Parts: sequence; C-alpha cells; structure tokens
Amino acid sequence: MGQVRIGIVGTGYAGSLHARIFSRDERAQVVALYDIVPERAERLSRSIGGLVCSSRDELLGRCDAVIVCAPNKTHAEIASAAVGAGKHVFCEKPFAIGREDAQKLLDVADAGKGVFQVGHNRRYAPVYATLKKLLSEDVPHSAHVKMNRGELKNPVWTGDTSITGGFLYETTIHLFDMLRFQFGEVAELIAYGSQHEYPELDEFSIIFKFKSGFHCTFASSSDASWHFPFERIEVFCHHRTIVTEEMERLFDSRGMDANFETRSFHMSEKEERWGYVQEDRAFIDAIVERVPPPVTALDGFKSVEIVESVYQAIRTGERILF
Repeated sequence: MGQVRIGIVGTGYAGSLHARIFSRDERAQVVALYDIVPERAERLSRSIGGLVCSSRDELLGRCDAVIVCAPNKTHAEIASAAVGAGKHVFCEKPFAIGREDAQKLLDVADAGKGVFQVGHNRRYAPVYATLKKLLSEDVPHSAHVKMNRGELKNPVWTGDTSITGGFLYETTIHLFDMLRFQFGEVAELIAYGSQHEYPELDEFSIIFKFKSGFHCTFASSSDASWHFPFERIEVFCHHRTIVTEEMERLFDSRGMDANFETRSFHMSEKEERWGYVQEDRAFIDAIVERVPPPVTALDGFKSVEIVESVYQAIRTGERILF
C-alpha cells in the first residue's frame, strides 16, 4: 500500500504532538486537520502541512486513519464515527467516559474492520518497558504506586469535569492502565477519596488485588505540587526493590545490602522518552503489516472500568470485585 493518509481531529497539544511524529514517518502523510477552533488547525497546517477541513465529515473523506485528540468527553462519539466510516483509529486516552459509552465504543471497535489503537503512551516509555522486562525475570510480591499532579489550573480545562470526566480520567488513568500492563488483571479494589481544592474528588487512596494474588497500594493527588517524581512505581520482590522515577530513571536494588543499579533515560528526546514516537510507529506498523495493535480497544475499556470502579467504591464504601 502507499502512504497512510492521516487525519487529525483536535489540534491542541496532543494533536500537534502526534502530527509532528507522523510527519516524520515516511510511511504516513498528515493530509487533513480539523479543530472547532480553526486558527489552531491553521497554525499546525503551516508547520507540518495538511488541509484544514471545515467539518469532520470532510476530514473523514480525505484520510485512511483518524487520530482522535479532541476533549475527553468527545472521544467515544468521534471514534465511533471514524470506525463507521471505515477508518483506522488512534484514540487518545481516555477511551471513553463512563461504562456505558465505553461498552458502546468497544462494541463498535470490535465490529470495525480497521486498526483501533488507544493512546496509553506510557506502555512504550523505555523506563516502563524496562520494568516490564525485569519483572518477567522475577516474581513481584507487592508494590506502591503514585501519580500526582501539581494543580488543575494550567491549562484551565484540566479542572473542568464537563471536559475531562474527572481527575482520574485526565491524569491517573495513565497508571491504571500501567497496572494491568505490568501486573495483569485486577481482581478487586477498595478506595477512599476526598475533595479539597477543586469541585470534584481530588485525592485518592486505593488498594488493588490482582488475579495473580499480587497486591499494591496506589495514591493520587491533584494538588501535590510538581515535586519530582510526580509518578513512581516501587515494586518489591524477593530481596529486591525496583523503583521508577517518572520517565527519567529506574533503580534496581538486589540482595541484602544497600547497593543498587541505576538506569537513566533522560538523554533521549521527550517524545521518545515518554513513548509517543513508539506508539505512533506501532499504529502505522499495525496498519501496514495488518497485525493487531499493542494497545487495543479492550485495553482502553479496561482502563475506564478501573476508573469507574474506583469512583463506585468511594461512593458506596464497598469492595469492588471484577
């Protein structure tokens, strides 16, 4: 086949990021852009090319694959329309907002004939790929995980639940997906939450148990300051601790003394360090080579299921079983 013709819906930060990456892949060409604020699409067009479309339907008529980077609550509707038009779809996280829309989109994606990939970029980040490899060689016992934000003010929409669906959908869902990637399927959870700075639940403490018997604690705060590292996974094995610090470093301590090995990833470009380059390459690989994408619609659905289960556990005070 020739170049994969890419159409991007939503040309803010995420849309522009993906557009730059796809424009460097010789197998792809960014041909169409659409944004409800045309000036944003026009700015991106001047830098990477692509026709600024006057409607989403016009964009669908010009491309082979659609990159969904519009606001969270629009993902399910836009992605469903793209699948219905016979397009390959890359849907940024979150897959959808709420179980009902997530189930509908999963059904649509499963019935589609094209590739459907969800944008959980951290799976591709070298630090987490390294952690995955190390854990495949050992037996993890338990873990402590955190993912914080410093604030929900910049950009302003990050604190608007009518756009994000809630803090867990905007930020924490990244590491909810990472839990499944590293440790397998969740069996049950209990959760506690509270509200402090914003008109939504903004602080969370969760205990997860997995089907393998593995268990972990998870903390997530919306207003913790931007103290480094804002996300961290500490995994405890037999006389061994493996610790990640954002996408920058991994520490591996073995034995019963204080020695440890450090692996640093900070010298690579951010787009690659955070896994964006690799996930976009994987999307084109799946289309060109006709293979399943590494992060599927089912993976996207499962991350939404965890978010909704945490909110349900807090609302009801019950242990949630999967």
